[in-house]
Amino acid sequence: MAERGPWTSLALIRHGPTAWTREKRLQGHTDVPLSAEGRETVSRWQLPPVLSGYQWVSSPLSRATETAWLLGAATLRIEPRLKEMSYGEWEGRRLQDLRAELGEAMAENEARGLDFRPAGGESPRQLHQRLSPWLAEVAHDGQPTVAVTHHGVIRALLSLATGWDMTGRPPKKLAWEAVQFFRLGKDGKIEVDRLNVSLEA
Repeated sequence: MAERGPWTSLALIRHGPTAWTREKRLQGHTDVPLSAEGRETVSRWQLPPVLSGYQWVSSPLSRATETAWLLGAATLRIEPRLKEMSYGEWEGRRLQDLRAELGEAMAENEARGLDFRPAGGESPRQLHQRLSPWLAEVAHDGQPTVAVTHHGVIRALLSLATGWDMTGRPPKKLAWEAVQFFRLGKDGKIEVDRLNVSLEA
């Protein structure tokens, strides 16, 4: 295969736990802060040494920005396109409750994969459309980047990198107290580099 490089390294970290994380509530665009337990958890994380040379960006939601500062970001650029997928009217609800309440309609919606869409919210396919221009900008800039973001964003980028249509299980189960490394070609095409590099000491 012909060499496509050079590549730009992109490392993704999910924000630390919030009260809603523990309660398994959909957070989406709701600005839920880190819990005290979440701050303690993030404070124990150990970054891989390679990230010392990376520039830091973050979702504007406080659970992400606070995670970045706790991890020692010297400077931090806020990137609105890294916000979590919008869950619209479902934010604050639990999936298990929505499944019980909506029954077959919910099952059919979830089976749509990339076109799954919460009431009043955004689909993973729309999230792809939001993220793709940002990926192209990072690739054009060429600076290795660590982004503190969200569950839905990281899954969407895994989908873009692997072709997973979000039906069935993901090609790789993601650990959430870990760094997910991807690499970007000059055109912004994303590929998996290394997944589940532990942050736990």
